[in-house]
Amino acid sequence: MRSHFLGIPEVTRAPAVAVVIDVLRAFSVAAWAFAAGAEKIVLASSEDEALELKARHPDWLALKDGAPAPGFDAFNSPAMLATHDLPGRTIVQKTTSGTVGALAVADARLLLCASFVVAGATARLLREHGAQEVTFVVTGEEGRAEEDRACAEYIGRRVESAEVDAEPYLRRARDSRWADALAQGARRGLPGVHQDDVRLCLETDRFPFAMVARREGALMVLRPVPAPPG
Repeated sequence: MRSHFLGIPEVTRAPAVAVVIDVLRAFSVAAWAFAAGAEKIVLASSEDEALELKARHPDWLALKDGAPAPGFDAFNSPAMLATHDLPGRTIVQKTTSGTVGALAVADARLLLCASFVVAGATARLLREHGAQEVTFVVTGEEGRAEEDRACAEYIGRRVESAEVDAEPYLRRARDSRWADALAQGARRGLPGVHQDDVRLCLETDRFPFAMVARREGALMVLRPVPAPPG
């Protein structure tokens, strides 16, 4: 399988197969939400769109990264999201990097959103689809985020072999600039950051599903898809 690694600014067209990586924290949050019973996640292009969707669907849960904002129900934090009642819920998610990256390749024939917690399942789904060429969108830091690049490389290796040591990739993620920033933010008590977030985001192969994004009418919707065993 040939792998291409692009930052969001380098995306000029939708590839046939795209895997959008946001480890810290958008697509780790999404996976934990699905594991807790959420039905689907709508990827919003802006905070205004997220709030408009929330206004039309008051039972939906709207979350964003960064500072608190009126109208949003939750933070982009896997630990904090666990305090919400999620079974059967629809979540509207707007983040600085992850949702932007997914929308940049919205016309891909197969679009997966991924992080370490669903890395193995994502690789197995790519293998099942017989993907010969995959574009990994490394969303953080305009393609330079070490945690996202490490996860992308790990998934690429897992497509070729199930016997891949995750630890070297996880070490890069743990030592990344953004992991350190989140840890410092938690120590300072910044809103929207929890001391367990990095740990939860780096629970490798935690869940048996991949996450597929598709257009559903006017919306871009992310849903969990069971991955083949192996």
